[in-house]
Amino acid sequence: MRFIKPLLIILTVVLTMLPFKGSAQTTILDRKITVSINNLSIKEAVKEIEKQHGISFAYTNFSAMNQKVTGNFTDQKIGLILNELFKNTNLTYKEIDGKIVIYEVVPQQRSSKSNCTIHGYISDRQSGERLINATIYENRDFKGTTSNNFGFYSITLPTSSFELAVSYMGYETQHFQLNLNSDTTINIEMLPTSDELEEITVFGNHENKVEDTQMSMVDMPLQKIKKIPVIFGEADVLKVIQLLPGVQAGVEGTSGIYVRGGGPDQNLYLLDGVPVYNPSHLLGIFSVFNPEAIKSVKLYKGAFPARYGGRLSSVVDISMKDGNMKALHGDFSIGLIASKVTIEGPIIKDKTSFMLSARRSYADILAKPLIALANKMNNSDLGASAYFHDLNLKVNHIFNERSRLYLSGYHGKDHGMFNDKSYNIWSSVNGHEDATMQWVNQFDIDWGNSIASLRWNYILGHKLFSNTTTTFSHYFFDTGMQEICNFLKLEKTSKNAFKYHSSIRDLSAKIDFDYLPSPKHSVKFGVQYTNHFFTPGITNVISQATNNNTAQTDTTYGNHQIYTNELSAFIEDDFNIGSKLKMNAGLNVSAFFTENETFVYPQPRLAIRLKATENWSIKTSYSRMVQYVHLLYNSGINLPTDIWVPATKKFVPPISDQLAVGTNLELKNGFVFSIEGYYKYMYNLIEYKEGASFMNGSTNWEDKVDMGKGWAYGAELLLEKTTGNTTGWIGYTWSKSERQFPNINFGQVFPAKYDRRHDISIVLTHKFSNRFDIGGTWIYSTGSTTTLSYSQYPAATIDYEDIVFKQNRISHLENRNNYRLPAQHRLDVGVNFHKEKKNGLRTWSVSVYNAYNQINPFMLYWKYDYNAPYTISTPGTYIQTYKKRLAKVSILPIIPTVTYSFKF
Repeated sequence: MRFIKPLLIILTVVLTMLPFKGSAQTTILDRKITVSINNLSIKEAVKEIEKQHGISFAYTNFSAMNQKVTGNFTDQKIGLILNELFKNTNLTYKEIDGKIVIYEVVPQQRSSKSNCTIHGYISDRQSGERLINATIYENRDFKGTTSNNFGFYSITLPTSSFELAVSYMGYETQHFQLNLNSDTTINIEMLPTSDELEEITVFGNHENKVEDTQMSMVDMPLQKIKKIPVIFGEADVLKVIQLLPGVQAGVEGTSGIYVRGGGPDQNLYLLDGVPVYNPSHLLGIFSVFNPEAIKSVKLYKGAFPARYGGRLSSVVDISMKDGNMKALHGDFSIGLIASKVTIEGPIIKDKTSFMLSARRSYADILAKPLIALANKMNNSDLGASAYFHDLNLKVNHIFNERSRLYLSGYHGKDHGMFNDKSYNIWSSVNGHEDATMQWVNQFDIDWGNSIASLRWNYILGHKLFSNTTTTFSHYFFDTGMQEICNFLKLEKTSKNAFKYHSSIRDLSAKIDFDYLPSPKHSVKFGVQYTNHFFTPGITNVISQATNNNTAQTDTTYGNHQIYTNELSAFIEDDFNIGSKLKMNAGLNVSAFFTENETFVYPQPRLAIRLKATENWSIKTSYSRMVQYVHLLYNSGINLPTDIWVPATKKFVPPISDQLAVGTNLELKNGFVFSIEGYYKYMYNLIEYKEGASFMNGSTNWEDKVDMGKGWAYGAELLLEKTTGNTTGWIGYTWSKSERQFPNINFGQVFPAKYDRRHDISIVLTHKFSNRFDIGGTWIYSTGSTTTLSYSQYPAATIDYEDIVFKQNRISHLENRNNYRLPAQHRLDVGVNFHKEKKNGLRTWSVSVYNAYNQINPFMLYWKYDYNAPYTISTPGTYIQTYKKRLAKVSILPIIPTVTYSFKF
């Protein structure tokens, strides 16, 4: 707790120093600068202001922009400087969406009786990649829209002469002088900004934070994800998401996320529109999302648009790269624990392209000599292996300007294995001297995801865009344990084996539409059908004993497969009500059919934005979400032993209602401040009963769980620095999450597993030059909860052959999540060295995870001292005494990493 007070003081001081003195003083036009202009054209003067002060202008090549001007301005407002520069011209300006838009005042005759619609695609000129959420607006009346997830836009305006401006973060603004009398198709290609004028952003398009209706959403560019240091130097989408307010990490070093008090099953991960049921590699250390294959990442923590459904807490919507349409490009990297290669290019130039990305870890290869050395030093016989591989593929083909086809896929798999041999020597067993018992234990675990999607985009009209998709998703989990016990001199052997399989498979088809009747309305609607095939858990138990005679049992439990069907439809409209008020209203209606049971739920969504000033807005939202699948997760271990099961008549679908209110404020010098408060109530949650787990294969899963409710509430603050060479953010979350179940914890309220009061994250990146940049993160969080026993009672006597063991190891758990772990904090730093080579860009990345070697707890458990000798209580009965102490396991000390990458 000693770290919280100084950090809160620092945060308070930073906030009080910000220029927050009223909305009239926080506009870009009121910012004071110093600049000297000596016989430059107005266009050159504007570029000089952009270069020196990081201010963004939008303009076209008006003839007046070539007029020469001179002036020396010291600590003057930008608005006054522009007035002086434009005084002998018909140029004027207006601040809009974080830019100063320059335009000409020219009286024009306009027809109010007829309109025309302009539509098309917006793409990167160098690669042909479609650009998502690019802004298109008309410079005179400032009516505009944005491109959708496939780069499509449509805007309807009165017929006349006007100028159309197109902007996208990191790209040069495009301007078009148009005089239209009919509907027109215009496909727009944009160029990245030059290094000289490059504007660096932390994440997302900050221009829209004040303007947009959407709240509780973060749009993260991949370049920033790659610059933030993480464990083993592997850029990771989910680990960067963990640094955002409202998102909590699970166990340190893992990629799991817990959003606004929700569980791990309440996050919907979409990769090109396909659900990914397990997003983790290597027991959660990495996520399955390879940054080299990704184009965009959006996180929704609340205010869910109606087009999303199926989870209670969050949506992580990830789009893969389409592939370069112009030329062959690629990159590869070699890291401490994994290597990857990506290649993309045209199959038919400007017609068909592909993207292929592959990744494999080699922890299993690196561990072999270390394990061999450890066995030699400790006279042991251990074996261990763990690795993963994954593959991303995407192909897209353009039939014509109206029709385009995408085929994308992902496959990834993890494998883990551990085995050991041990020996116990007994001084006397039924008169046999030196009876040696050999134990052989082996554990195997495999899991993986396979997904595929086929999408067809078609423009039905100037205002209507359609997207038809078929998808496949499959997640499986297999584990097995084998134990062999040999009494070498008694010639007795016993073998016990346990195998477990669980999986879920989806087949889905959907069609959705974007309809843009006017700049004031953006309508989306669609319908989707999904077939789920569940294998909740098949357990195979083999028991075999040999003592001159052979006895064997082979039993299978839980071989029950379930087919279910899900149907959903949605409609939403994002529309303006006057100049200040904007609203997104929608409805998602879904139905779930399972084993002679039908569930139907309407899910209303509403978000409202009030624009108080040009740079300040107030927002509120309400959303209801329904989830038709449950995840049985084992809170005591960190393996993918989570089992997906469908809602049933006994355990009905979980529901959440979330209400949020917040504000966004754009400050001076590229600072953006936001604060949100939320309350979420969750019904029909399930958890394992006391002592139950997936290992209890002899019973149906419905007999192992209990249904209850939960609630979560909190506040999130975010202060961003979004422009300039130094960027970053400070995030703070205060939250509380609780659960209540009739048959768990005696029906009393208990904290959720990852209930934490305080989370603080500080993220900074600085670009010294095109050859050198640095990044760092510091996090602090109060402890989450775990369940520990404080007392034990004797177990039943175990009779094994002629030997009887009596051990009092069974723990009594009085309360669920009754112990709070110590607080955690950590510093990660990284530097990147870039160099242009003849055939591409070489980068050396050096990072240090946990730079000051903080020993954070991975888990706590009672450690028992079993070194005490066995004593004879009665003939043939052995009792062992022991001591216990609370032990802390920390597996992630300081970890330096070097990564080499080359982009060609």
